[in-house]
Amino acid sequence: MDDMKMKVLLYLKKSSLDRSGKAPIMGRITLGRSIAQFSCKLFCNLDLWNPRESRMDGKSREAVEVNGRLDNLLLAVQSSYQSLLAKGSPFDATDIKEHFQGCVQSRTMLLERFDGLIEDMEEHVGIDIKRESLVLYRQTRMRLQQFIRAKHNASDLTFSQLTEDFVKRFEQFATGEMGLKQSTCYNMIVLIKKLCKLAYREGAADSLLFDNVHVGKGDSRLPKALDREALDKLKALCFDGWEADLETARDVFLFACYTGAAYCDLMALNRGHLVCDDEGALWLKFNRQKTGVLCRVKLLPEALRLINRLSDEGRDTLLPHINYLTYQSRLKVLRLRAGIALPFTSHTARHTFATLVTLEQGVPIETVSKMLGHSTVRMTERYAKVTPQKLFEEFDRLIAFTEDLHLTI
Repeated sequence: MDDMKMKVLLYLKKSSLDRSGKAPIMGRITLGRSIAQFSCKLFCNLDLWNPRESRMDGKSREAVEVNGRLDNLLLAVQSSYQSLLAKGSPFDATDIKEHFQGCVQSRTMLLERFDGLIEDMEEHVGIDIKRESLVLYRQTRMRLQQFIRAKHNASDLTFSQLTEDFVKRFEQFATGEMGLKQSTCYNMIVLIKKLCKLAYREGAADSLLFDNVHVGKGDSRLPKALDREALDKLKALCFDGWEADLETARDVFLFACYTGAAYCDLMALNRGHLVCDDEGALWLKFNRQKTGVLCRVKLLPEALRLINRLSDEGRDTLLPHINYLTYQSRLKVLRLRAGIALPFTSHTARHTFATLVTLEQGVPIETVSKMLGHSTVRMTERYAKVTPQKLFEEFDRLIAFTEDLHLTI
């Protein structure tokens, strides 16, 4: 073997472009007459690849990252070659490939890579994700660590140690011993699968781990809304002077109940979103952050009173800003204080507007859909459930309409 020199060539597989037009970077190990090809689990634009240098051109963040990973990969191949050479036994290019791939997989740790993913997502905050979205990432990382410590008696696992039943056992642990909801567990497993896809692309795993594992989303329940009694209890709450923050959270929630605005839209509202019509009535007009669809809501007297109560000339926004997690925790306190049995979140206010404030008052579903900023009426139909009050009212109208009708044969 001493007279056999190993060569490694990196090239683009131009026949397998992905949706963004990038080609996968491939590698070819040549040792004597033996040849072994492998995927680098990296991609590159055709016009940015330098075939002579086997690198990406330029100094962009992507180029620096890809070139760095290619350097590490070449070092791993060279290290595997030297290790096999030192053993003195015959080997070929395929043996080198299997050795270096096994070394990469045995070195990459699950939780360590998860920390890297969280760091990457933090750089996207304010661009295409909100800071609140990172909560699920951190919770998933914490639950994974608890699971690995409890069931594997280890601080971390390599990707090569993950078995096909890992996700199912994590699901059982999360919903059983941790008492998490199935829907919460499902969202966590989605992130675990995302992490494994990244590991596969980076060469840390030789297959798409858990790609064929299906986990239930949990019960698909209709949106919940407050009824009239619960809403009145919330409105009737009284607060001491030192509970101003709690009262503010209550008022913001009530404003959402009377306008149907979601939390992220509430926090972004300003005076420019208030528009007067020809009759002098005040409207709330804004584009939803989630869908970009225009929302137009005529402000009810209750909403106008809340604006006057919450207004502050020294503030740019229409409503005071409340951190999302703080807001949710204050809503829990308000529910317990008011003696409301139904657990509710910030989004319950939107459902209350759709059901109690509009649909139950006879507002057509098409109009409600426009006020909520739904892209289709089908989305609004989830709110259009028949409540007992609505059922009685419809029957009363039917009786009133038919009482003067006479059957003629």
